[in-house]
Amino acid sequence: MESITTDRTVDEGKFLTFVLSNEEYGIEILKVREIIGIIGITPVPQTPNYLKGVINLRGKVIPIIDLRLKFSLPEEEYTQETCIIVVEVHNAQIGVVVDKVFEVIDIKRQDLEETPQFGQEMDTNFIMGLGKVKEKIIILLDIDKVLLSEESEMIDELTK
Repeated sequence: MESITTDRTVDEGKFLTFVLSNEEYGIEILKVREIIGIIGITPVPQTPNYLKGVINLRGKVIPIIDLRLKFSLPEEEYTQETCIIVVEVHNAQIGVVVDKVFEVIDIKRQDLEETPQFGQEMDTNFIMGLGKVKEKIIILLDIDKVLLSEESEMIDELTK
């Protein structure tokens, strides 16, 4: 059976890997600004449930997105391993909450697979591809596409 792929391509390179609900994901290391522990998040009213609020990071207001909720996974209590990955998206810094950060890995071209299509009902636009590393599959996210344009407009409003 032949799998249908999209026209997106993923380049080899370094990816920061992290865990959400026992699944391993990766984002391009060049998008990552820093990794911090959970600090006081100020809730913002009338925002989607996955937008947990904002933090003050060295005088800069950073919106915080809980990736579990963004991906419709069950919400869980934050633990000692829960952390915020601050990424550069749409010319703004945004924090994404993940269960645990693993490591930075180098994924070679021969270990990359295109994103399979799962039908029209499932939007996989935010997945760059799949990395095969040490007998496991890592879902490589296009962090720019994880946030839709209307969300980035909302985030612009929060950081003004």
